[in-house]
Amino acid sequence: MSWSPPSPRIRKLIRQGAEIALTPRPEWLAELDAATLAGESRRPIADDPVLSAGIRRANRANLLHWAAANINAPGAPVPAHESEVTRAIARDIVRRGLAESALDSYRAGESVAVRVWTRIACSLTGENEELAELLDVSLRSISDFVDRTVAAVSAQMNAELTELTSGTHAERRETATLLLDGAPMARQRAEARLGYPLDGTHTAAVVWTDAPEAELRQLDRAADLLAAAAGPAHLLSVMASDATRWVWLTGRPDTDRVRAGLGRLPAVRIALGSPALGVDGFRRSHLDALTTQRMLARLASAQRLASHDEVELVALLSQDLERADRFVQRTLGDLEHAPDDLIDAVRVFLAEQCNASRAATRLFAHRNTLLRRLGRADRLLPRPLAEHPLDVAAALEIRHWRGTGGQRA
Repeated sequence: MSWSPPSPRIRKLIRQGAEIALTPRPEWLAELDAATLAGESRRPIADDPVLSAGIRRANRANLLHWAAANINAPGAPVPAHESEVTRAIARDIVRRGLAESALDSYRAGESVAVRVWTRIACSLTGENEELAELLDVSLRSISDFVDRTVAAVSAQMNAELTELTSGTHAERRETATLLLDGAPMARQRAEARLGYPLDGTHTAAVVWTDAPEAELRQLDRAADLLAAAAGPAHLLSVMASDATRWVWLTGRPDTDRVRAGLGRLPAVRIALGSPALGVDGFRRSHLDALTTQRMLARLASAQRLASHDEVELVALLSQDLERADRFVQRTLGDLEHAPDDLIDAVRVFLAEQCNASRAATRLFAHRNTLLRRLGRADRLLPRPLAEHPLDVAAALEIRHWRGTGGQRA
């Protein structure tokens, strides 16, 4: 693309606009994230907390890179943004087979950037000729920058693909993917390639981190923690992406032991599938773990450990998040924002099948104390607890796993 330097006045306006863009408004970032993660082709990225977090980080990094370049040299060509952020997302995207969708997201982000920049430009000058030149130069700059960045990311993806298709890790990942897809493969051959027996009971896990500066070795230590918590168990760990491990165990880990161990691995989150038997169980438990992980992402949950057994109902109820939130608000009323002691009293009371003595023992509270808390909670509910205990139990479970409710693990 031929590039003529803009006039001094236009350079000054571009620098002013870039200074505004360097501190983007939250609504601009929200619009950018929504566009880059929208659409059916990008749903696998949007549903994955690691990939979607990576796209959001890349969005911010690209925006700040372009703005900073135009503060330093207004109107000059902006080189592609190549950093550890873009390299990491390229690695993760390739390992999930989603390269085309990811590159599409850059184009979707470009359209939002053009709209945002146009609004900024219109706020800088009311002179038609100035505005026309300002938009002509800056919009060509945005388009050229996105082209360069997409080309750089594409090259990085090609390099990652070459690395991905060689070595032991690649063989394990390919074999696991074939089994998950239901491809016909002799069990003995699959076991030899995986180094893992397939004839027993399997518990799958998704181990991941969405912390941008996380020490990734924590993921492998978390896989070892799961194996130790399952007793004598075979372990299979597949690198699904830099920040994600797919794990299978020939046993069921003790979740209390895992939760205690996570205290030493602060960046790690774990979603567990339900135990299941044989090759079908290998597949089904993994799908359960993915469902659990996606539910945590959808609800913006702060919980760091969840099993499919405990969240299956919430996962079903929260498919439509807006409707789930309305259900919680209608069912709980003022109890939704009540103190933790009231919430815990109702949850445990319902979990103990409305047996006050057992609930009080579990809460380490006197029975009369529990009854007083239940009475206070009843006055906050739109309808008495006795009239709809199942609805209240479901609403409290959604609240517990929702990002705004429940205790952090």
